[in-house]
Amino acid sequence: MKGRGRSQTSVMRFVSESDGRRGKGRIELLEKIAELGSISAAAKALGLSYKGAWEAVEGMNNLATTPLVARVSGGRSGGGTALTPFGLQALSAFRRLEGEYQRFLEALQGHEDFDRFFQLMRKFDMKTSARNEFLGRVKAVKKGAVNAEVVLDIGNGLALVAIITNESVDNLGLAPGVEAYALIKAPWVIVTAADSPIRTSARNTLCGVVTRCQTGAVNGEVVIELESGKSIAAIITNESIESLQLKEGVRACALIKASHIILAVSA
Repeated sequence: MKGRGRSQTSVMRFVSESDGRRGKGRIELLEKIAELGSISAAAKALGLSYKGAWEAVEGMNNLATTPLVARVSGGRSGGGTALTPFGLQALSAFRRLEGEYQRFLEALQGHEDFDRFFQLMRKFDMKTSARNEFLGRVKAVKKGAVNAEVVLDIGNGLALVAIITNESVDNLGLAPGVEAYALIKAPWVIVTAADSPIRTSARNTLCGVVTRCQTGAVNGEVVIELESGKSIAAIITNESIESLQLKEGVRACALIKASHIILAVSA
């Protein structure tokens, strides 16, 4: 039942999505392909680029257990694109589910405080503004009286140490081997020159080469590419960029306090 509930939640999120690139936009693309028999004609009808339409189709096919769309050869036009039998079934099922979902919401709207709590539930399915996101696996968890130290292996010999509450460890189900994300806001990243003799209390040090350094009115963005190919972005003052002589090709280090790393897991 647990896996089924997760699937139902994803379907509801898919139904409620309203932008032109995902959710209903993708279903409309499937409908147009079924109607016109051509992905280029479907893209034109929906105001999409041919490349964007194909990327959406490839994304859907990659997520499905059986392809939803297939190329068709032959015929007077020399070929085209069509929904597979599974694609037609999926399209029909989606439209039925969408109708049931809308009727479900309409029925609940008459209940007291529905709108307030529905908006609250939508906030739970949030996106993050954290500029830096690393995916890895928990290497170790060391609990203290209140907080815990979590070591996250992000590959290529790199690890991040985060300090979070014991309650958060339990709520997220963090244990060695569990996959987790490390989220780090760019303003929380301290940048130093690679050869700086300064010692700090920051637990995490990631060194590499500056690949982008763009100044703004007051602050600037510095992107450091690590040897592993990963990168980390920092927002620091223009004055700091100048005093550290940061520019493309210069080696630098990103320092992150363990308490400034947010850990998250997939629902």
